[in-house]
Amino acid sequence: MPEPLVPSTGLGVLHLFCRVAPDADRAAVAAAVKAAEADGLQVVPIAVLGHKADVALMVLGPDLWRLRSLQADVARAGLDVVDSYVSLTELSEYAQGVPEPLRQARLYPQLPPEGKAAWCFYPMSKRREAEHNWFTLPYDDRKALMYEHGTSGRKFAGRVLQVVTGSAGLDDYEWGVTLFAVTPDDLKEVVYTMRFDEASAKYAEFGEFISGAVGTLDEVLDVAGLR
Repeated sequence: MPEPLVPSTGLGVLHLFCRVAPDADRAAVAAAVKAAEADGLQVVPIAVLGHKADVALMVLGPDLWRLRSLQADVARAGLDVVDSYVSLTELSEYAQGVPEPLRQARLYPQLPPEGKAAWCFYPMSKRREAEHNWFTLPYDDRKALMYEHGTSGRKFAGRVLQVVTGSAGLDDYEWGVTLFAVTPDDLKEVVYTMRFDEASAKYAEFGEFISGAVGTLDEVLDVAGLR
């Protein structure tokens, strides 16, 4: 393994969206995940609903080489990676003064949260249109809009955990948003509610949504048909 490639703060985050190939080896998949966890990676298995994938693995860890190694290991085990997303945990520029426990929770989250098995992921960016260009707004205006946006999100405390990771320069969008919720209704309600905030209604561009259910690796592989 090369020398570790580690962010100065926070963790690398790799979302892998996989289909189960005909020659997939369940024991090899389990061994790859177990080895990654032994090396300090967090691996969250998700049973994907719909046609976009069979299985998702949300993987967090400090060393990007180790994340890439797990990607190769699951591919060799017969999970065909059909989509992916690369990002880093971060503390928003609008939240630099938050208390240290909250700072640590955002930079070094412990996942998955207990009791929140409903899951979705989507990437997003801010608009750069002539009329609505987020990046030409003064900082104080952007901060006020994000404070309003955050206030809407805090109404779902206890029901939804939002993990926002930065991907500018790393993937096609500027952020990846992963939601863990108590019920699927919570996912729908929080996304719908927050889209009325000006920061979202005027300035947000969304990518494809992928949803599913968080479970143990055995549960996820069972429903994916990998025996």
